[in-house]
Amino acid sequence: MIEVYTDAYFMKEALKEAELAFAENEVPVGAVIVLDKTIIARAHNLTERLTDVTAHAEMQAITAASEYIGAKYLKKCTLYVTLEPCAMCAGALAWTQIDKIVFGASDDRKKYLDENIYHPKTKIERGLMQEEAAELMKTFFAKKRS
Repeated sequence: MIEVYTDAYFMKEALKEAELAFAENEVPVGAVIVLDKTIIARAHNLTERLTDVTAHAEMQAITAASEYIGAKYLKKCTLYVTLEPCAMCAGALAWTQIDKIVFGASDDRKKYLDENIYHPKTKIERGLMQEEAAELMKTFFAKKRS
């Protein structure tokens, strides 16, 4: 059977990264960056492991993708991330000039998304597999509180 590389396929890969973060007691956010239907970067939150508040999944993925392609701009790339990017990550993504951002769950507590923060040519798609991404976050924080 030939694998069909759709937005859902790549978001499932981002969810796998979020599950790795969960297992490592990190806030369960995962990200992948895709170029020409190929995953060129995989990442999840590493803020606890690295004791670095900037070690968000998106930031890790940006660095890995830039190293992979040998350029600071991520034109023709798509970011799939399980949670709406925060203000820091959104700002960094604007500088990358990434073509498209697809995210799962909205960050209902912070509501950062303002499409004007991104590069004018960046396309934003929201809500892909939001239930799965949101449930992982809810489970993580419920576990933390108990």
